Amino acid sequence: MVIQVDSREKAKAITQILKCFEQRGIAYYSSKLLIGDYMNLDNPRVIIDRKQNLNELCNNVVQDHKRFTAELQKAMDVGIKLIVLCEHGGNVKDLDSVKEWVNPRLKVSPLAVSGERLHKILLTMSVRYSVDFLFCDKRCTGRRIIEILSEGLGDVKNGT
Repeated sequence: MVIQVDSREKAKAITQILKCFEQRGIAYYSSKLLIGDYMNLDNPRVIIDRKQNLNELCNNVVQDHKRFTAELQKAMDVGIKLIVLCEHGGNVKDLDSVKEWVNPRLKVSPLAVSGERLHKILLTMSVRYSVDFLFCDKRCTGRRIIEILSEGLGDVKNGT
């Protein structure tokens, strides 16, 4: 397997991911991707878009809604299965557990998005754009990317 890593990924943020690839003998190179952040060259129809936590994901689906949904639509239009992999960790292990997330911005703004509202938004996007939202701990991101890209989606949906 050879993984293409989007060149816009910040080097500092993906150091552990690339280290995991190297430890497992996975070849990779950096080049701009049309959509997302990670793609297996053997299966370019499955692409992972990595989010560092629920705060970033929330910002994407609320403040950057138009841009984010345009990317989801573009993936659908060209036949790409997009998987958003959120490195939140803790008790957030799947889409249902997003309901329990307490957005730290709620302390500053009562209008901030709650975990329950974010769950509804993500669920709607999942159905409308055929995108999967998966979650993992930051320490497992490299391994999860390898699993998802090597197996497609099959048995890796509920990994941690």
